Amino acid sequence: MKDTAPNRALGVVGGQATFTAVFSNAPPAIFQWQKISEGVAFDLPGATTTTLTLTNLRLADTASYWLKAANTTNRHCITYTSARPLTVYRTAAETNNFETVPAAQGRLDAEAAPAPAENAGMPRRTRGNSLDYLGSWIWDTNTFDKQTCYFWKTLDIPPSKRVSNATLVMTVDNEYTLFLDGQIIGRMDDWREYWEYDVTLLMTPGRHVLAVKAYNSFAQAGLIFGLQVDFEDGSALEVKSDPSWKLVPEGTRHWETRTTPGAWRSAKVVAEFGQNPWNLPPELLKAGPPLQPVKVLFWQSAWFQIPFFIICGLILLTIFLLAAQLALHQKERWLLQRERGRIAMDVHDDIGSRITQLVLNGEVAQSELPANSKARLQLEEICDDARKALSSIDEILWALNPRLDTLRDFADYICDYAHKYLEPSAIECVFEVDQSMLVTEADLPLRRSLLMAIKETIHNTVKHSGATELRLKIHRQRQNLLIAVQDNGKGFDPATIQPGRNGLGNLSSRMRELGGNCRITSRPGEGCLIEFTLPLKRPRRFARPKK
Repeated sequence: MKDTAPNRALGVVGGQATFTAVFSNAPPAIFQWQKISEGVAFDLPGATTTTLTLTNLRLADTASYWLKAANTTNRHCITYTSARPLTVYRTAAETNNFETVPAAQGRLDAEAAPAPAENAGMPRRTRGNSLDYLGSWIWDTNTFDKQTCYFWKTLDIPPSKRVSNATLVMTVDNEYTLFLDGQIIGRMDDWREYWEYDVTLLMTPGRHVLAVKAYNSFAQAGLIFGLQVDFEDGSALEVKSDPSWKLVPEGTRHWETRTTPGAWRSAKVVAEFGQNPWNLPPELLKAGPPLQPVKVLFWQSAWFQIPFFIICGLILLTIFLLAAQLALHQKERWLLQRERGRIAMDVHDDIGSRITQLVLNGEVAQSELPANSKARLQLEEICDDARKALSSIDEILWALNPRLDTLRDFADYICDYAHKYLEPSAIECVFEVDQSMLVTEADLPLRRSLLMAIKETIHNTVKHSGATELRLKIHRQRQNLLIAVQDNGKGFDPATIQPGRNGLGNLSSRMRELGGNCRITSRPGEGCLIEFTLPLKRPRRFARPKK
């Protein structure tokens, strides 16, 4: 397959155009005609023969066409004919060789004198016509098919001027995208349709950037542009397409908003308005709606976004620092628990075994002495003191053991202690323990202080109350731990107790250190109730005990 006929086709709206593929050998069995627009080929439905016929032509049919052929025995073997351009025109409605342009601010003067014969068919500029704003056709020095050019220019609106009207007119052979200060305000894909934009509201005082991305499908290429800015004082500012426009190199970033040019070359004038190959009159002057300035909402403004991102950064930094601090505290706690376990093991294996050995040696020496000898009595006292020391060591080891840091372990230990302590006496002990809160963690300061307070309370009950029953209650009350020790003894009047007696002052002091309180309720002949209330989640710093 070598070529396509014709080389170039012209047509009018509603007409017909035909392309035929010419082969140098037997044709393959599979064909597909394609339309090429902006460098992209699209399959034409149903166009699967060597001849393409386009009927009822439209302006949108202006493009290039080629035939894609594939071998039936090897479908990976594909070839294409040459791309052939088709230009579709709309028949112009002429009066005295001048076209009437149906657009606001774009009507030609019907009463104007006819143009000279040599300019017949050229669009005419008259006073009040938007086409008067247009400059020259400009493009790059070199022109080729599938070419993209980037045009750039700036204009300055004086601060002392107030804009009353601003109208922009332009077109490009073949397609364009128009930017004003980086905002897309228009697109077009047919150079015969001149577009008019009302940019009055966008022309604020200061520098503005005009940018056009122009694309040439095939053959000739050009851009023509005109901007008229009228001020309230009667003066005007004109911007037209001329060599002052710059060509931006492809790949330049943010070129649509740059207010100063780089080392960019100037555009070239390829034709004046109305000259070949653009001497045909415009088919339509389309007027777009007035363009409104882009509304920047408050959360899109810099004064909001900068503090917002700073605050977010500070929040993230705070979260990171808190997470690091938490990880450090967890590691410190793990190290502390490991150290507590090591100390408990050392005390049990070393000091505990040594005291036990002393008790055994004392008992052996005691057995060898006469029953009523003074030395035997002294050895018996020494052995009793050693046993008490072992009991105290057991309490310390229980408090230090990190594996016993729950209320379940605390309740078990207290119940066992009370049972053993009250066993020699005539007091019966009753325990009431809330099973739902036993898994709650109880750290070393809480367990140690509560143990001392309960021991003191039980000791006072045995020594002073004359009771026959003692009730020990351990339960949870919302976020607090409540421990109540109640007996049915003779009771007393708390107002008559001297400060510092019976260790009652120490009970309140221990509870205040833990952020809790101690309440004593008693009357003569009605027994005594001592309640300890402690928060399960305590602040890191405990209240300083009152003197």
